[in-house]
Amino acid sequence: MIVIPAIDIKDGKVVRLLQGHFDKVTEYAKDPLALAKHWQKLGAQWLHVVDLDGAQTGEMKNLEIIKKIAKTVSIPIEVGGGIRGEKEVKELLKAKIARVILGTRVVREKDFLKKILSLGQDKIAVSLDCSNGFVTQRGWVEVSDIKGTDFAKDLEAMGLKTLIYTDVAKDGTLSGPNWDGLKEILKTVEISVIASGGISSLDDIKKLMDLKAQNLWGAITGKAIYENKLDFRKAVELTAK
Repeated sequence: MIVIPAIDIKDGKVVRLLQGHFDKVTEYAKDPLALAKHWQKLGAQWLHVVDLDGAQTGEMKNLEIIKKIAKTVSIPIEVGGGIRGEKEVKELLKAKIARVILGTRVVREKDFLKKILSLGQDKIAVSLDCSNGFVTQRGWVEVSDIKGTDFAKDLEAMGLKTLIYTDVAKDGTLSGPNWDGLKEILKTVEISVIASGGISSLDDIKKLMDLKAQNLWGAITGKAIYENKLDFRKAVELTAK
């Protein structure tokens, strides 16, 4: 299991949202590029980059910055936010983005996912964002009537290899992950799962490591490392054991 730093970009700056609310923004850095290099230097094996403007509007707004990050660091990066079409996916893969994260559109159009997976199953992830066990969409604004576990099973059956599970209520709260929700997803599928939302301490990382035998591949952390609640270097050392 690896620990993955999150770089969420809004208006060209690195920020975090509380529970996905765009009116609850905290700015942490003005230069995403410098931050990407910083996390790589501290031992990051992957970077998780999100275009928040894209997630909000449905159209990528920070693409050039993201391309610069991909060119600058030597570690792979995964990118999400505002990726709604095949054209954007192809452009990102051409720019050496290692993995493209899809969200909203996949909930409504499974045929779209099948088409995108044909570009390379290992290059695509789906963000499974849940609220009370149900899938959210449109930047977490709407809660669907689709159960997260049912959707996860469908995605696996379609050939998806990587799933990013986030409990919306936990994101940005530093209150620990939704352990029950995460364990339920891990029991449901056999594909690689990345946990996100609420991770706040080395203790959380230790508990997550106990789940790596159940196909937990990674854990994304944002607010905890930006507010020094979690020592990223120590987390890297811990997961390397």
